[in-house]
Amino acid sequence: MPENSAELDQMQSSYKTAVEQWIAAIKQEEALASINHTIAEVDRWEQAHFKEEEIRNQAKAAKLRYENVLRKQFFGF
Repeated sequence: MPENSAELDQMQSSYKTAVEQWIAAIKQEEALASINHTIAEVDRWEQAHFKEEEIRNQAKAAKLRYENVLRKQFFGF
């Protein structure tokens, strides 16, 4: 587990980047949900949802890794 501040800073930065990617995916899905839908557009909207879910899971995993390191550093578990 990382113990120095540079490693913690990197983990925090990775988490923040993952969240920013998640936000962008949400905005893309939202944009597709706000237009007139043809069959092709509905397919793109559904694909955007699946991509958002994938990126959300990546952000959650990055958060969990960062939280676990902080718990270990500050609380010893």
